[in-house]
Amino acid sequence: MAAVDNAPPAPVVTVTSTRTVAPAAAKCVLATFDLPYITFYYNQKLLLYRLPNGASDFPDAVARMSASLSDALAYFYPLAGRIRQDDHDGSLSIHGQHGAEVIEASADHVSVDQLAGEECSEEAEKVMQLLVPYTGVMNLEGLNRPLLAVQLTRLRDGVAVGCAFNHAVLDGTSTWHFMTSWAELCRGGGAPSLLPVHNRGMARSVRVNLPLPASAEAHEKTDPNGPKVPLVARVFSFPPSAVARAKAAANAALPPGAKPFSSFQSLAAHIWRAVSRARALGPSDITVFAVFADCRARLSPPLPPAYFGNLIQAVFTGVPAGMLLAGPPELAAGLLQKAIDDHDAAAITRRLEEYEAAPKLFHYSDAGPNCVAVGSSPRFRVYDVDFGFGRPERVRSGANNKFDGMVYLYPGRGGDGGIDVELSLQPEPMQRLDKDQDFLQMRAP
Repeated sequence: MAAVDNAPPAPVVTVTSTRTVAPAAAKCVLATFDLPYITFYYNQKLLLYRLPNGASDFPDAVARMSASLSDALAYFYPLAGRIRQDDHDGSLSIHGQHGAEVIEASADHVSVDQLAGEECSEEAEKVMQLLVPYTGVMNLEGLNRPLLAVQLTRLRDGVAVGCAFNHAVLDGTSTWHFMTSWAELCRGGGAPSLLPVHNRGMARSVRVNLPLPASAEAHEKTDPNGPKVPLVARVFSFPPSAVARAKAAANAALPPGAKPFSSFQSLAAHIWRAVSRARALGPSDITVFAVFADCRARLSPPLPPAYFGNLIQAVFTGVPAGMLLAGPPELAAGLLQKAIDDHDAAAITRRLEEYEAAPKLFHYSDAGPNCVAVGSSPRFRVYDVDFGFGRPERVRSGANNKFDGMVYLYPGRGGDGGIDVELSLQPEPMQRLDKDQDFLQMRAP
């Protein structure tokens, strides 16, 4: 008689081990598009708001904005990290969740109207520069400092929101994407309506060994053109009618079928000519215009507007000042239009490959002594940044990244096509610009 096997059947599934898996530590490798800005400075933006009940609303506003900033950084996590350089290949990346810096301040004797008025006094300009953090801080310092700093300042009847963003981490498009998303969360939104895209390999996956200077001071000492010159910053507001006149003047003599000039190209040409007159350039002096162009839609395939990072390149065109000023407005507008149109996907790739083959640490003076450069766009919806107490009364830039001829363009607050031109020049050319009738008459309502 055979023996009966009473052993239990082998289990179908055998557990061999158990462990806990945590999310990967936040890391974001900087792309070639990001690297040229490591020796620029933190981008500073200032937004001025009235509070319904004046300064008494400030504590609640700070509490809400701080809580929603924490929520926003969960979505825009690179801004909460620090920059590190890889010991092996020299590439730069963002690591960790160290957080942003939030500063509270008070200026109880300063009103919103003193700072947001059409004609800002010299004293008000000085006050505004105290409302934004990290003045004089180079992006290189993101190896040890927060990549985002926010200063919330109590005013007599409102709040000043001053922000400093590490420019090696993001460009203007991403800056205002973050700001509108933060404001949306502060108003009670469950999530940003446009989620950021953090895969920088979509733009460029080459790792670049970038030798870094020992310090910001060490880099500035290598500038072949010496120390920075004193500057005066002014805001010139062009109402919609003035923008339309500049566009009409640039397009007046175009032949049938020619591509018309945009409002940006027309106004930029007007500014370029006026600044060249104010500088009293000689006929053979070369003057250069630079536009920091958004490359998202220019790449092949294009990248989405929600791509978070730097995706800009400087586009240059130059001409002798005598030709620029003797020619009609369409000459300057045509030079700008051609330079912008020619900067296609192939041109972008060539620029990236050139940089990757010979990485460089830039200075402002690399643009040349007679440069006019535009570093912002009137398409940015800066006046839609509503934290729950209304639209900002005024949006301005801080002192960082301003050099002779630097221009920031903002939409007019009315949202009707006006453009505010924030321009930095040396004192004497600025005085001449203030007396330039051609420039002033174009601004008239």
